[in-house]
Amino acid sequence: MGTEPLRIDVDSVIRQRLPRHYKYIPKWLIHWLERIIRQDGLNKILAHIGDKKGVEAADIALADLNITLKATGEENIPGEGRFIFASNHPLGGLDGMGLISLLGHRYDGEIKFIVNDLLMAVKPFDNIFMPVNKHGRQSRGSAQEIEEQYQGNRQMLTFPAGLCSRRLKRGVIGDLEWKKFVVTHAVSSKRDIIPVYFDGHNSKFFYRMARWRERLGLKFNLEMILLPGEMFKASGCTFNVYFGKPVKWETLDTRHAREEAEKLRTMVYELKNTQ
Repeated sequence: MGTEPLRIDVDSVIRQRLPRHYKYIPKWLIHWLERIIRQDGLNKILAHIGDKKGVEAADIALADLNITLKATGEENIPGEGRFIFASNHPLGGLDGMGLISLLGHRYDGEIKFIVNDLLMAVKPFDNIFMPVNKHGRQSRGSAQEIEEQYQGNRQMLTFPAGLCSRRLKRGVIGDLEWKKFVVTHAVSSKRDIIPVYFDGHNSKFFYRMARWRERLGLKFNLEMILLPGEMFKASGCTFNVYFGKPVKWETLDTRHAREEAEKLRTMVYELKNTQ
């Protein structure tokens, strides 16, 4: 007998997390949240996924959303070796599933994806995800497990910016600063870095909400609740994914890891125009 498929229930979550305040929360607000996060649509996809995991789960979700992926530059990926696939993060969901599908098939599912620890609640991918605490200190056990994975043989996938892309200066959509860990892990694990550019963007409303939240001084990324809706808005789209030539780990200078990470970020955004 298979395990019970994951199902999202906003009302139940609020009731459990805020038992003392639940009766004061208006029903219209709960229904609004259910619509915003596209609860019914997500549950339909989760029902189709059932007890499937990892690459198979990603394939089902992408098929349900009628998403097509077009890869360019796969010949740049060596036939053998241990790599870190470092990608921009334009969408906040579809890009992750797209990379799981593309690279998971290439490497027979032997991949690990470094993600925000909040995403560990997404059970269909908990066999691939490796959690990083974006809002506090990493536990010793978790940090050790991540290091062991980097020293292992699975291919490592990461979004070095952590958060999905935002509207930057002059209206350009792009990643925030890339974190230096992509450089330090590459050197410590002796892995070359494969730069990846995933072509796509969210709606104007998503970026406006992010800007309003920043102006109000709110640290919680309120715009994250829009990401499921952004995923459904992209239904039927084709996304281009560009793979660049490996960056040799021996060429990376950990004494200037932040600068090296920024060079990698620039290199990724140049891929679209060089292939």
